[in-house]
Amino acid sequence: QVQLVESGGGLVQAGGSLRLSCAASGLTFSSYAMGWFRQAPGKERELVAAISWGVGATYIAHSVKGRFTISRDNAKNTVYMQMNSLKPEDTAVYYCAAVAYGSSWYTPDSYDNGYWGQGTQVTVSS
Repeated sequence: QVQLVESGGGLVQAGGSLRLSCAASGLTFSSYAMGWFRQAPGKERELVAAISWGVGATYIAHSVKGRFTISRDNAKNTVYMQMNSLKPEDTAVYYCAAVAYGSSWYTPDSYDNGYWGQGTQVTVSS
């Protein structure tokens, strides 16, 4: 049974930082690309960052480029997203997702056939 468990969300002031973690189990982690999505109330789901299997090429959305980074530790079956210079508009539920080798890992729709975590709330106060 595949499980993705996010942690690290919370309440932070604008300009602050958070690091999200997503621990995966039940899959061969190194063979999966991992993505971080977010969804704010009334808004569409957005792929914020993704990291491929293998050497770990990365994708960062324009909206967070220069502020967010994504990394993975295959030995720990964990993917991270470091979020710096947070803004109130970053407030959302953040989800991690996994998609198997061979998928278009930087394409949001590819994750529809993958695995998803339950999400963690990030709230940035002004």
